[in-house]
Amino acid sequence: MINKKVKALYFSATDTTKKVVTKITEIINENINNKMTIENINFTFPQVRNNEISFGEDDVVIVGVPVYAGRIPNVLLKFLNSIRGNGAIAIAVVVYGNRNYDDTLIELKDILESRDFKVIAGGAFIGEHSFSKTLAKNRPDEKDMEIIKGFADKIYLKLSKEKNYDDVVVKGNKPYRPYYKPINKYGVQVDIRKVAPKTNSNCNVCKLCVDVCPMGSITNEDVSLLRGICIKCGACIKKCPNNAKYYDDHNYLYHKVELEEQFAYRREPEIFI
Repeated sequence: MINKKVKALYFSATDTTKKVVTKITEIINENINNKMTIENINFTFPQVRNNEISFGEDDVVIVGVPVYAGRIPNVLLKFLNSIRGNGAIAIAVVVYGNRNYDDTLIELKDILESRDFKVIAGGAFIGEHSFSKTLAKNRPDEKDMEIIKGFADKIYLKLSKEKNYDDVVVKGNKPYRPYYKPINKYGVQVDIRKVAPKTNSNCNVCKLCVDVCPMGSITNEDVSLLRGICIKCGACIKKCPNNAKYYDDHNYLYHKVELEEQFAYRREPEIFI
């Protein structure tokens, strides 16, 4: 009998990482036949990232982050490096928009191990790209969810059969590659970090964008203004009921189309256990 509490810990601005992580968590919990309510810690929003988070040896924590430019979003590193594992088991999960997850999974595994987690499995899954409504559209889809279920079942078997877990080996480079940088139509690298969304006349000031911005950057007084950084997560654009948010930066739009054209083929999840 496995006497473990299964928990989910994730950042998910457009809910794709949440969908993957919560599915893994639910299936493992069902396999354990655990009647306890699953604890979901959604650190998408600043107020949660200001909290001290710790776990213990009785916990199995599924940790999920999105891939930004081939790495963990740098705005999450301070929070992730503050978590205390205290001997908890962890499953490292990354979700990317069909281009590549590069060194994100190995980076997440390393951080978790440095925080006293025992990482016994890892997975890289595909979700609709944050820049696009067509690239990896509606993923994770039904086929992905079947793979996710199989991954969770394998984790359960590992939990039930082993006491001293071997280190899981995942793909990635050390040292990690630099953050991926887009290029413009002339083949010159461009920096789109300061690009911010605009607001059009469709806006009815419902202020949903204020609520969904993971950086807390959209001002409540004027939703067309930003008081902080934009990480291009896509939340304000994809969740706006009136299509009132958009980007008009030429380099950003060129890169978006480039991604949609070059990576239109279907990539499949990769699991390591």
